[in-house]
Amino acid sequence: MSKYLVTGGAGYVGSVVAAHLIEAGHTVTVVDDLSTGFREAVPAGAAFIEGRVQDTAKWLDATYDAVLHFAAFSQVGESVAVPEKYWANNVGGTMALLAAMREAGVGRLVFSSTAATYGEPVSTPVTETDPTAPTSPYGASKLAVDHMIAGECAAHGLAAVSLRYFNVAGAYGDRGERHDPESHLIPLVLQVALGEREFISVYGDDYPTPDGTCVRDYIHVADLAQAHLLALTAATAGEHLVCNLGNGNGFSVREVVETAREVTGHEIPEVVAPRRAGDPAILVASAARAHERLGWRPTRAGLADIVADAWAFARRTERSGA
Repeated sequence: MSKYLVTGGAGYVGSVVAAHLIEAGHTVTVVDDLSTGFREAVPAGAAFIEGRVQDTAKWLDATYDAVLHFAAFSQVGESVAVPEKYWANNVGGTMALLAAMREAGVGRLVFSSTAATYGEPVSTPVTETDPTAPTSPYGASKLAVDHMIAGECAAHGLAAVSLRYFNVAGAYGDRGERHDPESHLIPLVLQVALGEREFISVYGDDYPTPDGTCVRDYIHVADLAQAHLLALTAATAGEHLVCNLGNGNGFSVREVVETAREVTGHEIPEVVAPRRAGDPAILVASAARAHERLGWRPTRAGLADIVADAWAFARRTERSGA
């Protein structure tokens, strides 16, 4: 068994990955400043350090086998309004982390990247060789980190895998999405089912898709976590491997809403609103490289399963008042 440092391990994806690592028998230390994460999301059995990724050198030493890096700000709109926050944390924090890894002699990294690095796709499904043209400082900051990691691999022999997520959804036990403000479709739809919102806004119903609404690729957070464990094994010294993670299938906004109605038993009113600038009609990932290089395939690909797990988490959170 191995020892891993998980930065941002009190957040949505980071906490689920940390839980999977512990279940696999590994030793885990979570570092998180709790600016967007939750202390209760850190799995039992993990050591916890409340701190910033910029200070990783204080805790990282040669006893660690690898780092899994999730510590980043991720709100697209906020990144447009306050870009310096994203450059300082996402880029500056990772630069400090890479320096700490060099100093400690820790030579393996799995990085939480994003489909936002591609911007508006030129074709679908999106592959790793497609152009990267991010349309927000958030996406640009993640792409800058990918470039940094590539240089680290070439110059210093780092073994690194960047995993570019598309739309992560669902929940894993008592770990699920809790963003403030919330911007993701599935938790927003479930807020309507819970009575916390009057309706769900459908931004555009005249796209060239089967029902006129945007089509997106949703991946269950537990499938995503499994990809991180496989990436630790696949990481190769001197190589920066970039893999898209997605279902490979798209679901429209209206399909998500209708599935939520079926799962929750609630009506969920919808209101059609104008299109949002920059929303592509279809955004679906090709995960062929992840299949080939990581041996990864999603096992919870059904939309109803994803929504049902998210709904169970939403109701649990409502009851607890969290």
